[in-house]
Amino acid sequence: MRKIIHIDMDAFYASVEQRDFPEFRGKALAVGGSPSGRGVVATASYEARKFGVKSAMSSHMALQLCPNLLFTRPRFDVYKEVSNHIRSIFQRYTDLIEPLSLDEAYLDVTADKLDIGSAIEIARQIKLAIKEELQLTASAGVSVNKFVAKIASDYQKPDGLTFIGPSKVTKFLEALPIHKFFGVGKVTAKKMNQMGIHIGADLKRFNEIEIQQHFGKSGKFFYNMVRGLDERPVRPNRISKSVGSEDTFESDLTDPELMKVEITRLAERVFSRLERGEKFGKTVTLKIKYADFTQITRSKTGLHYLSKLEEIQEYAYELLAKVDMQEKRVRLLGVTVSNFQGESSDKVEYVQLSLF
Repeated sequence: MRKIIHIDMDAFYASVEQRDFPEFRGKALAVGGSPSGRGVVATASYEARKFGVKSAMSSHMALQLCPNLLFTRPRFDVYKEVSNHIRSIFQRYTDLIEPLSLDEAYLDVTADKLDIGSAIEIARQIKLAIKEELQLTASAGVSVNKFVAKIASDYQKPDGLTFIGPSKVTKFLEALPIHKFFGVGKVTAKKMNQMGIHIGADLKRFNEIEIQQHFGKSGKFFYNMVRGLDERPVRPNRISKSVGSEDTFESDLTDPELMKVEITRLAERVFSRLERGEKFGKTVTLKIKYADFTQITRSKTGLHYLSKLEEIQEYAYELLAKVDMQEKRVRLLGVTVSNFQGESSDKVEYVQLSLF
């Protein structure tokens, strides 16, 4: 039985800004966007979230919801420095660390370095070290696999610690509202609700074939998730032939500027993994899945290896600009980097259409 911890920093960018600038503390704060109403919010503080302000929201709408909202520009160099410190805290307990972004990671502590033996105690110590050394809070989920641990970390945010032991996994997932399952976006949740699926137990009544008939390739994932089945190992510095990240959104995106904000986030995650592996590629691929589940991918290959975050972002922005977004609603975006040193690719730019 594995012992997996998922650590997720609370409102990471905004919390760092509030820590470093006293004038932001206790105030509704947006990182990204502007008081003129132009641009979009990258991250909002919890004070701002109480008004409904959230990431990928236009500044104009955010100001309508919260007229006293403060804005500040993101400082990615600082966030990266803080992230490195957090990683050093993780390394005191295990080398099996799989970062998902600057503010989120999986840890396998089945056999921890300090022989503590208790994943719950390790999670407590990590949270305490982050608070004492960085004056920031994190939420932790502890369970037997990555999928359940990730759901658990979001269960009592902010500054939460949720343990879902082997004997509790089934009951916990059966009672969980379907929109709380990681991987179930707003569109999918709505479709499930129309089918009478509101909690995990409702979904569990469907067999694997029935779920796949309704949700295609995602059906197998949904079948496994409601049963708490996830055999994926925690993979430190995982670098294969490609490194990518994708997100399904709670609400479909129609504004290209909001899409660029999400692409920025995805590119940041990808670059973080590439940098840790000290391996860089020439090809960037942008994946787009529309509300009707039609999916396209577009790629661009450059002449040199991409060693900067900004280069990956610019490639992805360029690919987005070439897509006809008129009357299109986007439910998922993904960014992937491939074609590493020692490999070759003759695919410079392509479009692939498929139903998913």
